[in-house]
Amino acid sequence: MKVGIIQSSYMPWRGYFDFIDDVDLFIFYDDVKYTHRTWRNRNLIKTSNGLLWLSVPVIHGRDTLIQHAAIDYSSRWVDKHIRSLSLAYQKAPFFKAYADELFEILTRRLETISALNITICKWVLEKLSIRTALRMSSEFGVSGDKFERPLGILKRVGATSYLAGPTARPYTDPARFQEAGIQLEFKSYEYLDYPQLFGEFRANVTVMDLLFNCGEESMSFLKSVRPNEITV
Repeated sequence: MKVGIIQSSYMPWRGYFDFIDDVDLFIFYDDVKYTHRTWRNRNLIKTSNGLLWLSVPVIHGRDTLIQHAAIDYSSRWVDKHIRSLSLAYQKAPFFKAYADELFEILTRRLETISALNITICKWVLEKLSIRTALRMSSEFGVSGDKFERPLGILKRVGATSYLAGPTARPYTDPARFQEAGIQLEFKSYEYLDYPQLFGEFRANVTVMDLLFNCGEESMSFLKSVRPNEITV
């Protein structure tokens, strides 16, 4: 069983969903510290004036875990995001097919950034017909540092293979995985361009850009064209 473990992100890019599609079990890493001004609470959309950040305001302290990081609704950020998405993508071929459902999720006033991210993620997975099993790292109560905890979770779920992102290399020791009998694999992110509004193609944008532009053909552009790297 191949397993992946990643923190949730706000309306993440297509590589996030390619990653989930590559594994049998995907675990949201929700019981680690929330990090500010990262993909946890923001992402990019492509507009007629270039790239634009959509950021969700989050109330947090130095030791706040992702699962407890509360969304701040004192500002009208939901209206701003809906307006920005509408202005950017109203002329996209499949905007009307997805917009109302996405906007309904945004207006639910979900309590935490984790709850919002995961709700949107599950909705996108449904639209892409990706049926990977999903769980939360907080279910397992595994302790340890950033080197030990992922391996502990993998052992707990009976993983035989672990898919990691490229940024995890510095704290992923192949020898430990070999000793545990778990194959280690690093995700490849190399994609074809797809039809996109507003000139030159920009890859580092929310998956909503792909859905609004390609609809049911989105899966044709979701998978990396370069194989993942198997190390042990």
